[in-house]
Amino acid sequence: MNWKRELEKVLVGARKAASQAGQESSVFKRKLLLDIASRIERKTKWLVAANRKDLNKAQASGLSSAMIDRLTLNEKRIKDMAEGVRAVAHLKDPIGHVQASWKRPNGLKLQKVTVPLGVILMIYESRPNVTVECAALCLKSSNVAILRGGREAMASNCAFVSIFKESLKRHGLSPFHVNLVTTTDYAALDFLLGQEGRIDLVIPRGGEKLIRRVVEKSRIPVIKHYQGICHVYVDKNADPKKAVAITLNAKLQRPGVCNAMETLLVHQNIAGKFLPMAGDLLQQGGCEVRGDAATCRFIPWAKRAKAADFGHEFLEKILAVRVVKDLEEAIQHIETHGSHHTDAIVTQDAKAAKIFKAKIDSSSVMVNASTRFSDGFEYGFGAEIGISTDKIHARGPMGLEGLTSYKYIVEGNGHIRS
Repeated sequence: MNWKRELEKVLVGARKAASQAGQESSVFKRKLLLDIASRIERKTKWLVAANRKDLNKAQASGLSSAMIDRLTLNEKRIKDMAEGVRAVAHLKDPIGHVQASWKRPNGLKLQKVTVPLGVILMIYESRPNVTVECAALCLKSSNVAILRGGREAMASNCAFVSIFKESLKRHGLSPFHVNLVTTTDYAALDFLLGQEGRIDLVIPRGGEKLIRRVVEKSRIPVIKHYQGICHVYVDKNADPKKAVAITLNAKLQRPGVCNAMETLLVHQNIAGKFLPMAGDLLQQGGCEVRGDAATCRFIPWAKRAKAADFGHEFLEKILAVRVVKDLEEAIQHIETHGSHHTDAIVTQDAKAAKIFKAKIDSSSVMVNASTRFSDGFEYGFGAEIGISTDKIHARGPMGLEGLTSYKYIVEGNGHIRS
């Protein structure tokens, strides 16, 4: 199989590159990433043209609107991607940081020092921005990236990876620091997921079906979240104007992404004032509302929700809405139907906010802010490599820190253990 020979070459090269990583200085890595950012900007028109090839194929194949939105590049998005690389370049180098140091009574000196994870396999769909974010974060954290994007973004991904390789060559580094898997054969993915000892971590980004398949097949640790079933709860003491603004932003600003709101919960005491205001603007924004009986009284044009609408990731302009009797019922709904991704409360009541923050067991909990802020760039990470709803190793948006481990350095003076 031709793809197997090619992947063997990538795995050998990636492992060798990983063994050498961590030796470059912080100044060197910053210079490398700034060069990559400039190259991306200079080649904007070429990148848009490559992306157009992908979009033409995607539209012809009937790809969903959410996936096409994730796939689409324009000058602004490319500029934002370049700025993201620059932001990563200027972040503090996470490698070689002494987390702790101490001396034992017997004279042994110990240090806990951050190190790269090694070789990172990224598996994702329809997101050329992930190619850039992952490659940049891996270079900054002295990790090696193996990128397996979807076939729908192949032309775009090839173009971006070629820019990274150009810069790596110019700076005297192995091209195997950033690798793109160009075969779309599922057998190739299964082969990669079995490379325990050669790949150190797998991060899938995409739909639930893809992520579950990766988890089932992988012999390598996986960082994941299955769904982004995000809630906004409008408390009885919410500022109605703020609540409306947050609702519209969380649902409509970019409905096809994992941090978009899927369910709106509204306290019964404010529903009569808030829902008609929000409903009019949601309708103007082309959003379908599926509500419970109380919601349909306040938003007459809303469709009656089915039980399955609560706890469903729509990824489009569809919103489930429920009126609840109090804060505790809202919390119970979120814990029952949520995915522990991102959930928000809108309230002027500090006590209610404190209870919500304590009881909601999600990777990000927002107070008076849109769920759309659950993002590595917005958190100041420069970019994100993924979002985890697990509790082991990393949780929430993952930046540089999530791509590091640590080792212990022990120094003695001829010490032996008795």
